Amino acid sequence: MPVVFTGFHRKREDRAVADLGNPRNTIEIIQRHAFVFQKKFGQNFLIDTHVLGKIIRAAGITERDFVLEIGPGIGTMTQYLAEAAGHVCAVEIDRNLIPILEETLADYGNVSVLNEDILKVDVAALAREKNGGRPIKVVANLPYYITTPIIMGLFENHVPVESITVMVQKEVADRMKSGPGSKDYGALSLAVQYYAETYLVANVPPNCFMPRPKVGSAVIRLTCHREPPVKVKDERLLFGLIRASFNQRRKTLQNSLSHSPELSVTKEEIAAALEELGLSPTVRGEALTLEQFAGLADRLTDKKGLADGLHI
Repeated sequence: MPVVFTGFHRKREDRAVADLGNPRNTIEIIQRHAFVFQKKFGQNFLIDTHVLGKIIRAAGITERDFVLEIGPGIGTMTQYLAEAAGHVCAVEIDRNLIPILEETLADYGNVSVLNEDILKVDVAALAREKNGGRPIKVVANLPYYITTPIIMGLFENHVPVESITVMVQKEVADRMKSGPGSKDYGALSLAVQYYAETYLVANVPPNCFMPRPKVGSAVIRLTCHREPPVKVKDERLLFGLIRASFNQRRKTLQNSLSHSPELSVTKEEIAAALEELGLSPTVRGEALTLEQFAGLADRLTDKKGLADGLHI
C-alpha cells in the first residue's frame, strides 16, 4: 500500500526539514533513526547539492509534471523534485526507510511514497491512474545492480515516459551512448538508442555519495523517441538478433546467430542477408549500426518468416 504524505507545499526557505543535500544533515537523520545501509539494495545516498541541482535542471521538471522517482532513499532528491514538480511518486523497496521519509517529506503535500519493488510495479497503470496516461518523467539514483532491468522494463513495457534522467555507474552510461566499434558498444547501447536519445549530463565522483561507492558514477538523460529511429517489421526479432550477436561478441555474426537457441537460421541464410546489405560474411555484431541490424532482421523475416522461428 502507498504511504501518502499530506501537508503544505512549502518553498525551500519556509520548510521545517533541513536540506538533505548537506552531508551533515544526512548524517544527523541517519544516526537519529539508527539506519543501517543495506548492501543488497545498493544504497548510496547522494550528498552534493551541486549535482542535485544539475539533475533537476537536466530533467527539465516543471509544475505540470508527474515524476516517478525510483529509490528515494532518505528523500534527498525527492525534496528537490517536490519543489519543482506537480506531483512526485517515489518507489522505495526498503521498508526501514519509510519512517525516515515520513519525516523528511512531511512538508510536501505533492509527494506519495510507494513501498514496493519497482520491478513489480505496473508503472503504465500508475501513469494512467495518477497522470491520465500522459507521459511521465522518471528521475532516479539507481541501484547499480538492477539499472538495466529497470530501464529496459520501462522501455519494453511501453510505459508512457517523456524522459528518464538517472544516476548510474559510469561504465553503464558509457555503454548506453556508445557507437559501433567501441569496446563499450553492445546490446544495451542498441536497445537504449532504439528507444531514446542519450545525453551525458555529468560525471559524478564517489565522494558525492554516502557511503562512497567503489566506482565512478554518471548522470545520463534518455529522451524517449516519439517514433523509433529505424523501422523494423518485427521488433522482437530485431532484439533477438542483437542479443545473440553480443552473447559471444568475438565470434562472427554468422556463428553467433546460427548457434543461438533463440533463432532457427543457418549460416547460409545469414550470409545471403549480409551480402544484400553489402556486409562481409566475417563481420562481427559489434560493427553493425542499429539501422543495419534492422535491415538484417527484415531480410531474414522476408526470406523465411524467421519471426515464427524465434524462441523468446
